[in-house]
Amino acid sequence: MLEKIKDVRLLVVGDVMLDRYWFGDVSRISPEAPVPVVKVERQEERLGGAANVARNAASLGATCSLLSVVGEDEAGATLRRLLEDGQIDANLHVDRDVDTIVKLRVIGRQQQLLRIDFETPPSHEILQAKLADFEMRIRQADVVILSDYGKGGLTHIAEMIRIARSHDKPVLVDPKGDDWGKYAGATVITPNRAELREVVGRWGSEAELEAKARKLRGELGLEALLVTRSEEGMTLFADEVCHQAAQAREVFDVSGAGDTVIATMAVMLAAGADWAEAIRVANVAAGIVVGKLGTAVVTRHELLAAL
Repeated sequence: MLEKIKDVRLLVVGDVMLDRYWFGDVSRISPEAPVPVVKVERQEERLGGAANVARNAASLGATCSLLSVVGEDEAGATLRRLLEDGQIDANLHVDRDVDTIVKLRVIGRQQQLLRIDFETPPSHEILQAKLADFEMRIRQADVVILSDYGKGGLTHIAEMIRIARSHDKPVLVDPKGDDWGKYAGATVITPNRAELREVVGRWGSEAELEAKARKLRGELGLEALLVTRSEEGMTLFADEVCHQAAQAREVFDVSGAGDTVIATMAVMLAAGADWAEAIRVANVAAGIVVGKLGTAVVTRHELLAAL
């Protein structure tokens, strides 16, 4: 199945961001305020958001296209360079009225001390142009991922799902917020435990969770619902329920793990895997990536070794 991934053509649409890391040593407290002083020793820049989803898919060997919006700034230029280095075919629409989304993390002694976010919602005109681009690119894709980070880049997501389904393309959605009506008609959505609870309410047993999942699938017309559950692993609710226990390994950083899950699952489904096999491999990939610092990817070699 993994051999077939090289023939998969994936289209990722969503909010891209640049993840910046400042690593340094912490040896004293500031005399100005009770905060640690970080002496920055090195800096790293990585793809974040939907760009990290695309990077994960490309790392596994799939051919990946990315459609998103950036600002006309240094961060946007850096994103283009990183995407090019990752061999990702990126079509980044430029909105001169926004800043490219940047998440700056300050790390001291392998601990995240602070995160600073820079962001502005994109304009309506740019999003309309992106929708037209989506209609053209969908024909060449085998599978579509809509990566919603709630930053405004997927304002037309309901229309994108309709277009993709009219071309008989599977659509995987990483949801955000509590308005999930816009995801109706998708093939599968992949919320984490907290995101699902925000929409369907709390549950007291596995039977109650399954009932809530079944009801949500019916309301949105989903083929499946994948819930990632941290230390409880992940559960797929489809015609049958399939559960994967969490991989027993030390968790270093969970940021970006959802990107790895949806990217791995998408390329596995497109390569011909069934639901159970796709989430088994996605679960193994997630177990690898949480052992790395920051937004990271799983390589094909690492996945083969773990399997």
